[in-house]
Amino acid sequence: MLEIAVALGVFVVSFLLGSIPWGVIISKKVYHTDIREHGSGNIGTTNAMRTMGKAGGAAVFVLDFGKGVLSGCVALAALWFLVPGGGLSPDTPVRYETMCAIATAGCTLGHIFSPWLHFRGGKGIAVAIGALCVAFGPVGAFVEVFCIFAPLVLITRYVSVGSIASAALCPVIACFLFWGQWPAIALYAITGGVVVWAHRENIKRLLAGTESRVGSKKRAA
Repeated sequence: MLEIAVALGVFVVSFLLGSIPWGVIISKKVYHTDIREHGSGNIGTTNAMRTMGKAGGAAVFVLDFGKGVLSGCVALAALWFLVPGGGLSPDTPVRYETMCAIATAGCTLGHIFSPWLHFRGGKGIAVAIGALCVAFGPVGAFVEVFCIFAPLVLITRYVSVGSIASAALCPVIACFLFWGQWPAIALYAITGGVVVWAHRENIKRLLAGTESRVGSKKRAA
């Protein structure tokens, strides 16, 4: 029962961390505008760069990425609370993989369904990558970013293509890393599916050939 209560607490804390809408906060407090009224209306890094420039976009990415990392640290802290040593032994009641998956799901869903924005928000890529850096470790995070996301963005010049592919392949990577830990793998599958769903408008624009490419705004100007 204690393990369930702690796991629920990790989800709630991670959800609240993820729900902090840094894109809106920075746009209003620093740039005196509302990012939701510009570009795609999204509060994430891509629209932040288009709306507030490189500095504003970088700030949004770092803060969104940071809340993902922090949610992973919350999971690790919970494991240390439950089992001295962090729950890394196969014999412990709560597995490292599952607790980190709970934190990743909570933070990502909090970002996408922020209660401060009437349960609307971003698309969850930066925050999910931050959480996966803790959950997957350096190797898994490297594969997500430098073997899937970055190459696809460079090749297609569509950020959405890299984002959708990364989200869709997240449970596949989880299978390689955590084979047999089905609760964790299921959570990554659900989280990845929700992130793909959050990109549904991008998918429509990709199919219609109207999705914005990286750098297209500058050339048009």
